[in-house]
Amino acid sequence: MKTTITLIAVIFSFGLSALAQDCSTGRYFDEVFTTVDVTSDIPYGSNIDLNGATVNLALDVYEPAGDTLAERPLIIWAHGGSFIGGNKTGTDVVPLSEDFAKKGYVTASMSYRLGMNGIPFPGPDSVDATETVLRAMHDARAAVRFFKKDFAENGNTYRIDTNNIFFGGVSAGGVIAVHMAYLDKESEIPTSYIDTSQAGLGGGIQGNTGNPGYKGTVRAIISSAGALRDTAWMEAGDTPVISFHGDADGTVPFGTDIITMIQVFPIMMVDGSSSIHERANNLGINNCFVPWPGQDHVPHVTDAAYYDSLVTLSTNFLLQFVCGTPANCSYGPVGINEISYENNKALEVYPNPAGSSVKISLKNQSLNNSTVQLYDAYGRTVRSSASVYSNELTIERGDLPSGLYFVKILNEKGQHTARLIFE
Repeated sequence: MKTTITLIAVIFSFGLSALAQDCSTGRYFDEVFTTVDVTSDIPYGSNIDLNGATVNLALDVYEPAGDTLAERPLIIWAHGGSFIGGNKTGTDVVPLSEDFAKKGYVTASMSYRLGMNGIPFPGPDSVDATETVLRAMHDARAAVRFFKKDFAENGNTYRIDTNNIFFGGVSAGGVIAVHMAYLDKESEIPTSYIDTSQAGLGGGIQGNTGNPGYKGTVRAIISSAGALRDTAWMEAGDTPVISFHGDADGTVPFGTDIITMIQVFPIMMVDGSSSIHERANNLGINNCFVPWPGQDHVPHVTDAAYYDSLVTLSTNFLLQFVCGTPANCSYGPVGINEISYENNKALEVYPNPAGSSVKISLKNQSLNNSTVQLYDAYGRTVRSSASVYSNELTIERGDLPSGLYFVKILNEKGQHTARLIFE
């Protein structure tokens, strides 16, 4: 079976250098800090839930321990849970908050209003689901505004570079991210079937969750298994996005399909990451897309290889904004803007996962006069064998740590690349 992962960046000039941080020490690329400081349960707003109760909302802030930089970029993360469960301390968002803080970012994991009418019976419909997403989107924008207000009015408590605020979400959090990015006009709110005069749904696009007077916009988003109600809302020049999605996702559609609540109640047609990517490409929106062939919902939450993929590629994607480097959707050096990684019948890597060594061969081809390179998840060359003259090559693991790697073979006929995991 041929499995192809294609990562594409649509590149534009955003005047990046004027807003760039100093990345010369490896900050924002490597984990240059070993520990993080966490401040929990910081109130950022409140609003009315679907039952008419006032919900106080909070976020946890993660900062690199010992950091003295005056202003740092910020990533706000929203958890998953089908909008009826999950929390800001979940395993889907805490590792991301910690690891990006170790890279030098400030990160925040936020709570948002949960609950959907019709659960458990008779089951939610498109109106119930849309209202729920609108509430959560309002909360996300208020969380962004919280930091902008703190910067302007409270002396920038968390030392945020407000030119570089990003938003990321997993599953329901991914749905929030893409709606915050692309449901950005009052005219796009579906008032034909949503009554925004209801308590907790007012305030237009920005909502009434708190911190008025500031824009709840971000520079780019990270979406894991997100979906948008309608890609027609997307327009040229809209918010850049990197999307991750398993093409066998049974929870949130990979493309355009009916989304089913808790795999029981069919709700409405939505546009998943594949459709968002297609629309973004057609409009020239800066985007990267990482399909995970054969994978179900958010495999990175339980599989280290996919987690490494999400962190590494998100890291590379954000560098264009934070450091002013060229756009990069690949595992390789910055500046490679399109690359295809294949696990196919031509390139054989075995055993995989591997222990102390791995054998490399090309089916029906010789490795003669080929260059074989092994890259780690950050695109750094860790093994290299030039001008191979054999039909098979053994790569010794040596002291390489466990994790995700990529094998690349280059010869006069082209190149082949495959994933490899050392256990």
